[in-house]
This record gives sequence, structure tokens and C-alpha cells, in this order.
Amino acid sequence: MTEPSTQAREVARAAAQWLALLESGNASERDHAGLQHWRDSHSSHEQAWQKAQLLRQRFAELPQALAMASLDRPQPGRRAVLKRALGVAAVVPAAWLLSRQLPIDAWRADLHTATGERKRVQLAEGALLQLNTASAVDVDWAQRRLTLVEGELALKVPGDATLMVQTRYGQVSVGEADVGVRQLSSGCRVSVYKGAVRVRDLRGQDSIVQAGQQAHLLTTGLGVMTLFDTQQLGWQDGVLTAQDQPLGDFLRELERYRPGVLRWDPALEPLRVTGSFRLEDTDRILALLASTLPLQVQSRTRYWVTLMPSKKLA
Repeated sequence: MTEPSTQAREVARAAAQWLALLESGNASERDHAGLQHWRDSHSSHEQAWQKAQLLRQRFAELPQALAMASLDRPQPGRRAVLKRALGVAAVVPAAWLLSRQLPIDAWRADLHTATGERKRVQLAEGALLQLNTASAVDVDWAQRRLTLVEGELALKVPGDATLMVQTRYGQVSVGEADVGVRQLSSGCRVSVYKGAVRVRDLRGQDSIVQAGQQAHLLTTGLGVMTLFDTQQLGWQDGVLTAQDQPLGDFLRELERYRPGVLRWDPALEPLRVTGSFRLEDTDRILALLASTLPLQVQSRTRYWVTLMPSKKLA
């Protein structure tokens, strides 16, 4: 899949701004007419508008503080109206979509998960698909193909079936195997839990990845294979596990599952973390870190959190 174009991002931004204006309660009749004209001017505008509203409904329970914590001081005029409007449900298309850079294609994927959500789907012929946080997959059962649009999946395929996982960096052919596929900005990580899979890179070169191995598909081809870290399986059971892991690496993984903004002082990066943490309550995870490490949690809101060194570390 290709990255969303600049034009697609601008259309998404415009849809978010129109929705924010309407939700603010300050839209005039002229504004409503302008929105209708914009929607009618191109099919992509109408599609973006419909998807923006679906996202708004999906995240309607998010509190106003999620948006307000990230806003500047109020400014006069139309710009201030749009900023204040982001404090309501329209925060999702604007702040979430634009700041998290979620591809437009993820909006219309057959299966998708929000930040912090995980999903298990039973496919035909006994195949089991699991989606991790902020992930999206298109399903073409006629071609026995899953397209990983964004994020991470785990796939268990029985002996009588074969499925193809298409990524931006190549293909993974799965038959009688358990495999995890995580798509990153720099490549795609293929981890084999059981059995063996065939991977094909963008140059058309095939390689076999055995159980216990992990391969990296890159734009330049297949990277070096390494041993598979079984701790990566924890997300399927809602657990994030660390074994003497640098805190910076742990937090970068944790923020995938936490809506809003999580920041930390660079001085905390080298601290070490060991333990298993339930992903269903990321606030509790932060509290546990603060109780065992020399750091403190500063919360502007539940959705805007900064970790700072405690006096002992400072």
C-alpha cells in the first residue's frame, strides 16, 4: 500500500475542520452552504466527510480535556472557533488523525482497531486473525489475501489452508503456521511462532522463515534474520512484558496502547524495567513505574501525561 498523498491529507484536514466548525455551534447558514459546496465539489470530499463523522461517533466518549490540553491560548476569529471546537467529539478527526498520521486507507479498511483496542476474528477454514492496537486489515477471501494497511496482526492458519499477507514491503505466505506481522515506517517485521512461512521481498526474492525466527522486510529486500523474542506475544493476551529493558524503549511501546499524549524527560531513557503489565489500564502501568523507579507522573489531563525525574534522579 502506498503512503497517503499530500492531497489526501489535505482533504482529511479540511473534513476535520468543517466538522469542528459544525460541532462548535458557531456555524452560520453561509458556513453550512460552504460545507455542502465543498462536499459536492469532489467525491473524495464526500468520502472524507462521511469517514470523519464515523470516527467522531466511534470516539464520542473521549473527554473534552483530550483536545484542550493540546491547544494554545484562545485566538480571535475563525481560527479560535476551530480550535475550541476540537474540544468536542471532532477532536478525533483533527487531533487524532493528523497527529498520529493514520493513513486514510485505514479509515475504510475491512477490519480495524482504535488505539488501545485489540480484536480477534475467526476467518473461514479455521484461520484465526488477531489485530493489535491501532491496526487495519483488508480481507479478500476470494484471493485468500489479507492486506495489512497499518499496525500489527497475528495469524494462525490450519494445515488445510494457505493465506497471503500483503504488506508495503512484501508478501508473507502462511500455511499451517502461526505468525506475527508488524508494519513499521522503516520496514515490516515477520515473526514465526510455529511452523514456517515464505516471505517475498519487493525484488521478488523468496526466503523461508522457520519457527523461532524473525525476518525484516525492507524496501531494499530481506534484512538479517534474528531469533524471535517470545515476549512479543504478550499483546495477544493483553500483556506488555519487559525484561531489563531500557525505560525509553518500554515507553515507546506503551504509548502505542495509550490514547492521547505521553511524553518523558530524556534523562529517564536509560532506566531499566522488568515486569509484566496489563494493557487494559495504562494509567496503572504509569503508577507502577513511578512506585518502582525514580520518576514522577505529571498529568495535565488523563490524556496528556509527562514523566519527569524525581528528586533522587535529578
